[in-house]
Amino acid sequence: MAGTAGTPGTPRVLRAMNDRAALDLLLEHGPLSRTRIGKLTGLSKPTASQLLARLEAAGLVLAGGTTEGRPGPGAQLYEVNPAAAYAAGLDVTPDRVLAAVADVTGRTVGRYELPTPGRRPVAPVVQQVTDALDGAVKAAGLARADVHRLVIGTPGAFDPGTGRLRYASHLPGWHSPALLDELAAALPMPVEYENDVNLAAVAEQRLGAARGHEDFVLLWNQEGLGAALVLGGRLHRGWTGGAGEVGFLPVPGAPLVRKVSRTGSGGFQELAGSQALPGLARELGLTDLPSGPYYEAAAALVARAAHTDDDPHRRLLQTYATRLATGLASLVSVLDPELVVLSGTSLAAGGEALRDLVQDELEELAASRPRLVVGDVTEHPVLRGALESALATTRDEVFDTSR
Repeated sequence: MAGTAGTPGTPRVLRAMNDRAALDLLLEHGPLSRTRIGKLTGLSKPTASQLLARLEAAGLVLAGGTTEGRPGPGAQLYEVNPAAAYAAGLDVTPDRVLAAVADVTGRTVGRYELPTPGRRPVAPVVQQVTDALDGAVKAAGLARADVHRLVIGTPGAFDPGTGRLRYASHLPGWHSPALLDELAAALPMPVEYENDVNLAAVAEQRLGAARGHEDFVLLWNQEGLGAALVLGGRLHRGWTGGAGEVGFLPVPGAPLVRKVSRTGSGGFQELAGSQALPGLARELGLTDLPSGPYYEAAAALVARAAHTDDDPHRRLLQTYATRLATGLASLVSVLDPELVVLSGTSLAAGGEALRDLVQDELEELAASRPRLVVGDVTEHPVLRGALESALATTRDEVFDTSR
């Protein structure tokens, strides 16, 4: 295979490039024969044989079964060795820390949920993180040292200058300037931190509705209202990591919120956030409201409105769509994205009925006309994005045979 521009075409580098191409094909297609790998990579049979022998000796591939359904003996099949490396992800909210471990193929092998109720954390954050990680590691039948990399998803973002968590005053215990150093000292693997909504966008870009799209916005509404901005295939985080904190966006229809860093909220959050939906339902005459945490009640209300054909529920869904489109109009007018992905429980619950209404409203409010879709990754999208992010870096390191 030809080298990329600017890459010295030494035999060692070319071999490493071929190795990585074969490993990526095995990840994408599953078990493949030597002949099929040769055809997909353009390598000769002898070169493909040498490549597989090299990868097998390095512990990166395994010889598995054989092809079936053809005359004669079946061909040997090869697959990526799942135990070549493991990566972990954490999804942190005020109520719980959800942890998972995946093998290098992307299969989740262990999961653990640590409840963290209350405004004051019962245990220090470092203990919460290590307990949650250890729970997932134990469920996977592994040891903590087996994990190659960890990605932690939280609301807000850690300021690169101060190390403090910003835009997430509702997350207790996570605001010490020494926290990142304490976590680094407690964990034996490299640790990365990412905004939770950004990780949901990673999941949709790698696995879901945004696959193949270089420019898109993911609008998230669950515990909070936020957005992820993907421009040219890359997450746009901004100078302090606060890009996409659209809950603070001043919007028509909501009072102007001042000193937003103290209140932890803003116009768009007050207008269309999950916490606004129960009040809106009461204004429209609905009395049998769901109980539970506000974001769960909001999702239940939206789901009911999307499937109930009476006037109060129709008006609830229409008003919610108008409020969402009011904030989205500013985003798409500036960014002009190809696609907008609706994600988070308060948006996913509305399904295509809500999507259609928001699309119609947005076409009235914005000159740009992006296509709106409901997110495909509905089961723990933040955690899935954390795992995908950790796996991407892990594979780059473990699959590099040039060293």
